[in-house]
Amino acid sequence: MAIYYPPIAGSVVICDFSGFKSPEMVKQRPVVVISPKHQARAELCTIVPLSTTPPNIVQPYHHEFRENPIPGRTEQTWAKCDMLATVATNRLDRVKISRGRYEIPRIAHDDLDAIRACIRHFLSL
Repeated sequence: MAIYYPPIAGSVVICDFSGFKSPEMVKQRPVVVISPKHQARAELCTIVPLSTTPPNIVQPYHHEFRENPIPGRTEQTWAKCDMLATVATNRLDRVKISRGRYEIPRIAHDDLDAIRACIRHFLSL
């Protein structure tokens, strides 16, 4: 079930990238919302995909979490800040934690700050 409101920055949600074309993200995957809520654009938010696959070559625009941001999971997790995207909120859903239990976890402020720094580096800002 999709969510139809913009999650707050630092929220971890699942994004359905169906309809995108390779080499873009093309499947469902966890993402971190990085944009603040905007009343004028409530149906859109900017996200950074998460991956448990380490980058082939770690770059300054990759952020490694100290611990997996999804409760109960222990895999090493990376924010792929070179894959930044703005998507409709109806592509987003809560994270399944266990059978019948869904949540919207939040990352630490330090991790959100580090992800934003990675994005600035990638975009040469």
